[in-house]
Amino acid sequence: MRSLLIYVGAVLLGGALLAPWLYWLAQWAAEQSPAFTNLAGQPFHRYVNRSVLGLALAGLWPFLRGLGANSWAAVGLVHPAGHGGRLAAGFALGFGSLAVVAVLAVGLGARKFSAPESASVWVTLLGKASLTAAVVSVLEEVLFRGALFGALRQAHGWMKALLTSSAVYALVHFFQKPPPPTDITWLTGLAVLPRMMRGFVEVEMLVPGFFTLTLAGAILALAYQRTGNLYTSIGLHAGWIFWLKFYGAVTVAQPGANVWFWGTAKMIDGWLALLVLASVLGFMAFVFRGIKKVPHVR
Repeated sequence: MRSLLIYVGAVLLGGALLAPWLYWLAQWAAEQSPAFTNLAGQPFHRYVNRSVLGLALAGLWPFLRGLGANSWAAVGLVHPAGHGGRLAAGFALGFGSLAVVAVLAVGLGARKFSAPESASVWVTLLGKASLTAAVVSVLEEVLFRGALFGALRQAHGWMKALLTSSAVYALVHFFQKPPPPTDITWLTGLAVLPRMMRGFVEVEMLVPGFFTLTLAGAILALAYQRTGNLYTSIGLHAGWIFWLKFYGAVTVAQPGANVWFWGTAKMIDGWLALLVLASVLGFMAFVFRGIKKVPHVR
C-alpha cells in the first residue's frame, strides 16, 4: 500500500510540474512548423491530463517490479495463445450491453440517430472508435486491474481489492475541464490540478456516473479474478469504449428527454446505463459462480 501511495503521489505531482514544460515545448514547436499549431492550441488542462497519464505509464513497470511482479504475466498479460475466445466473448458482452442502452435511447425517443454525411466520415468514426477502444482497454486494464487491483489483492484479499480499485477507477474518470489559466508558469499545473478534481466532490456530477463506473470496474476486476488473466476484461472494456466514442457522434439529444435517466452523449451518466451494467455484473457472477479461485502467475 505504501508503494501504491508513493506511485500515485509521484504521478500526480510530477504530471502537474511537467505540464507547463510540455505546453511551452508545444508553443515553441508551433513557431517552427505549422504542423504543431493544433497541438499548441490545446487547452492547458489537457497537458496536465496527458502528463499525468504519461508518467503513470512510464512509472508502471518500476512500480510493478517493486511489488514483485517480474513479468507481464504477473499482471494478467499471459501469452495470448488460446485466449482469443475470451477476448472475443468479453468484447461481445461489452459491446452488446451498451448497445442495449443505445437502442433503447434511440428507439424510445430520448435521442435521435444522426447519420454521418459520407462513407469517409463513417470510416473515420469507426476507425477512431476502434483504435481508441484497443489502446485504452489495454492500458487501463494493465493499470487498474493488473497493477492496482493486483497490488491491493495481495495486501487485503480480492473482494476488498475489487471494491477499492473499482472506486478509484471511477473517481479518476471525473477530472473536469477548468477555465484556462491567464498565464502559464512552472507552478500552473499545481494550481490547475485541484480544479480538475472538482468532479470528485460535486454530487450532481458523481451520481449516477460514479456508481456506473464503479460497477464497470467491479465487472472487469471480477473477470480478471475468475479467469486469471486480463483478456476477458480487455474485451469487455474495448466493447464499452467503442460505444462511448461512437454514440455521441451518431446520436443527438431530443428536446424534453430525461437525461437523468437516459444519459447524455457520454452514455454512462444516466440511470439506464447503471441498470444495464448491474445486469451484466449479475450475469458475470452467475457465469463464474462455480469458480472459487484461479491461480495467478507471479
